[in-house]
Amino acid sequence: MGAVRGRGGVMQGLMAWVARRWEEAVLPALAQYVRIPARSPAFDPDWAGHGHLEAAVAHAAAWCRAQPVRGMTVGVSRLAGRTPLLWVEVAGTGPGEVLLYGHLDKQPEMTGWREGLGPWTPVVEGERLYGRGAADDGYALFAALTALAALQAQGRPHPRCLILAECSEESGSPDLAAHVEALAGRIGSPELVVCLDSGCGDWARLWLTTSLRGLVAGTLRVAVAGEGVHSGDAGGVVPSSFRIARLLLERIEEGASGRLRLPALAVEVPPARRVQAEAAGAVLGETLWRRFPLLAGVRPGAEDPAELVLRRTWGAALEVTGAAGLPAVAAAGNVLRPETVLRLSIRLPPTADPGRAAEAVRTALEADPPHGAHVRFEPDTVAAGWDAPPLPPWLERALDEASRGLFGAPMMQMGEGGSIPFMAMLAERFPEAAFVVTGVLGPGANAHGPNEFLHLPTARRLTAALAEVLARRAAA
Repeated sequence: MGAVRGRGGVMQGLMAWVARRWEEAVLPALAQYVRIPARSPAFDPDWAGHGHLEAAVAHAAAWCRAQPVRGMTVGVSRLAGRTPLLWVEVAGTGPGEVLLYGHLDKQPEMTGWREGLGPWTPVVEGERLYGRGAADDGYALFAALTALAALQAQGRPHPRCLILAECSEESGSPDLAAHVEALAGRIGSPELVVCLDSGCGDWARLWLTTSLRGLVAGTLRVAVAGEGVHSGDAGGVVPSSFRIARLLLERIEEGASGRLRLPALAVEVPPARRVQAEAAGAVLGETLWRRFPLLAGVRPGAEDPAELVLRRTWGAALEVTGAAGLPAVAAAGNVLRPETVLRLSIRLPPTADPGRAAEAVRTALEADPPHGAHVRFEPDTVAAGWDAPPLPPWLERALDEASRGLFGAPMMQMGEGGSIPFMAMLAERFPEAAFVVTGVLGPGANAHGPNEFLHLPTARRLTAALAEVLARRAAA
């Protein structure tokens, strides 16, 4: 009991140091980072000419060099035609090798920011820092280095750590593998990989992400005529491209329930993940769906919280995310349109084969088209999901004790519904490593959307929890 009380005191001292450092050094640096419109290459094709990604890297690198961390080396990996990657190596004062990941590129602005807020305007309101990229995922680099600074300030050992902050994550991380290969000698063989780019079910505890969904995205094109024609003249004679698109979507999705029909889009859920879903559902309850801005009277896809967790993390889901060939309502004449083009995004279960899934979707959509319409599906994003390997006992124990000591509640484990394509790459490259995937994207944080915010108390506690885990590894 004495050892537990002693450990609790050490954690509270750690938390106090981290909280001061966040206020004095991290929050001002993050606010400046928010001001940089460092859009990911997918949203800024001339990123090199605009220089915003370089500005973000320069800002972060300068901050890192100014931190009170001994044994630190800061560098930037540059490869022809690729976005830069900032790396920070900190020599170990104890055993172990750890790779920590974050990113500095951002999603585009998005409309709908409320009055007084904006994507490139940092605003602190109460416990929240508003602005694009602070939570997704600019805080990660600052938190990781602050965790190491805290351990050194306390005189506690830590493993050798290499922090990577890439600049292409929001575009699917096309440049990361090349940088990892170029830095292979420096990276070595980490036994622990920490990714701080994920979510949390609530602000009350440490959340560990156990799985991520894969993704197939592409464009469905349905064409029936060479040009638009009068709908009164052609309606009932020329088939509607929109109606045909509806029929085709029904081949892969059951419209009434949203269930996807193709066997290639489904997997057997591992028993351990079902147990975790039950536990997470019991903790989160109705917040699983009330955290979304549903209109009055709109109901979730299921009533049981555990079922909602499984649907969000191990189920496949289709969304039409864009369309072409449809005039704006104010400009829509009585015309039978020549084609309908839909952008499809299909989330896949973590262990589904994305290549097989993409081919199954293409075949289902293109085979025997109604009325002989010209149908083509072109997948352009095919990304694997990820299912975490089992945690070593020391790591699971350290995470849970850090959650209890710093948040006041036990750690929870749950999959995430989104995709982080590079996780499958890192898992393949470091098959013996343990993975800690966590983050600050909790209820309403709204990454990618308007009014994105970083929940500051959670970011501080997560920083201290990371420090505690690193110290436990060095002391093991």
